[in-house]
Order: sequence, then C-alpha cells, then structure tokens
Amino acid sequence: MTSIRTSVTSVKATRRAVALAVGLAFATLGTAIPASAHTEAAPTPAPSRYTGSAAEAGNNKAFFEAVLASVAKKQAAHPGLQSVTVYYDASRAPSFRSQISSAASIWNSSVSNVKLQATSGGADFAYYEGNDSRGSYASTDGHGSGYIFLDYAQNRQYDSIRVAAHETGHVLGLPDHYSGPCSELMSGGGPGTSCTNRYPNATERARVNQLWANGFAKALEKLNKAR
Repeated sequence: MTSIRTSVTSVKATRRAVALAVGLAFATLGTAIPASAHTEAAPTPAPSRYTGSAAEAGNNKAFFEAVLASVAKKQAAHPGLQSVTVYYDASRAPSFRSQISSAASIWNSSVSNVKLQATSGGADFAYYEGNDSRGSYASTDGHGSGYIFLDYAQNRQYDSIRVAAHETGHVLGLPDHYSGPCSELMSGGGPGTSCTNRYPNATERARVNQLWANGFAKALEKLNKAR
C-alpha cells in the first residue's frame, strides 16, 4: 500500500510539474514580442537643397533684368524721385509674411542704392508659397514680370529668413554661389541646414550697390532712348 501510494503521489507530482512547466512556457510565449512588431525609426528626409542649376542661373539673370526694367519704367515716369525703390507684393505668401518683411529689412539695412518696399498693387515682383520638389526659387514669365516661390518643406529644413533673403538677392541681381561658405548669403543651401546666416557679406553688398547704380542707370537710359 505504501509503495502504491508513493507511486501515485509521485505520478501526481510529476503531472503537476509538467503542467506548471507547460503553463510557464505558454505564458512566456504569450508575452514575447514577435520580430515583426519591432519598429524602426523612420529615416530623416533628405533636405530639399536650394542648390540650383545652369538653367536657374539664366532665369535669375532674366528675373533681375525684368525687375530692373519695371523699376526704370516707373522712375522714368517720375523723374523727380531721388531713390530707387523696388516694390513687392507678399499677399500670395501669407505664411511667410514675417520672413519676407525681415528679408526686406535686412537688404534695406545692407545696401544704399536700392530699397525694397511692400505694396498691395503695382508691384515689380511678387512672392508665392506652396509645395514644389525643386524647393524655393526666383522666376520670370519672360514678359517683364517676376516672382519668388517659397517652398514649405524647404523652409522647415533651412532657416526660413535666410531662404527668403537669399531668393530676394536674385531680385537685386546676385547669382547663386553654392560652393561659398555660410557667411555668403548667396551660398544658399550649399553649407547645409545648420547655416543660419541671413545677411549678405561685404562683397555681396558692394555688388548690389554697383548693379543698382550702373545697371539701373543703363536701363533708364535705354528706356528714355526708346521713348
């Protein structure tokens, strides 16, 4: 009897041990995280670099010439004006109104031969906003009108006022120079997203003053001869 009871007890103990082991195994499986459930961090999107092209270089030059002609036409109609003012319309880029105003102030404090001023009508060029895979850019329609397009994504990646001031530099006649350092405003996206310099350097300031003294005088002379 003792032997049988001992055997039965042993069998029961063994069964309980097996049941406990199986239970623990299922419990462990139940809490395990499958490999497919692990998520990886989404890759950081590559910056939409405003690094330009040869075609854009030609377009920027055409834009400057269009703005120059527009201003010269107004100046010829009002010969008593003592200063050269370029008027811009920012109403089509409401999200960037503050950045555009800051960019204009930066240029107005940096150069003396030309000034930028906001207007609601009769502008020499306008700002627009939206999404474009090319990023921000300056453009002309080829018929004497120009505009600056400010891209949403690019302005989130780069310093937004630098972008606006850079594109406005094209209005004033400056070309891109993407291989330049951060201290050059027209180096654009070349130095990378960490560059936050918003001001033109001495060379850029001197070039704009020269363009709006000599270049504007030539445009005005050409316009007067054509009349």
